[in-house]
Amino acid sequence: MTPVDGTFFYGSPPGERAFRALDNVRNVYGIRQLSVDAKARAIQVEYDASRLTRDDVGALLREAGIDVRGVHRIVL
Repeated sequence: MTPVDGTFFYGSPPGERAFRALDNVRNVYGIRQLSVDAKARAIQVEYDASRLTRDDVGALLREAGIDVRGVHRIVL
């Protein structure tokens, strides 16, 4: 297992539908933790890099309706 902490920044604030869809992202195998920081316009995702790539996580967030604009990644 390779834990990675990624901060995904978004443009327009997520709506109620996107927040509900994030619950499904939390249930994806390899996602360990997910939290939203509305003030920083960021979503912090801890995930297993041996199962998911940064692009995979970004795609999951986009599918949930998040306007992902950038990412900062830290290997733990």
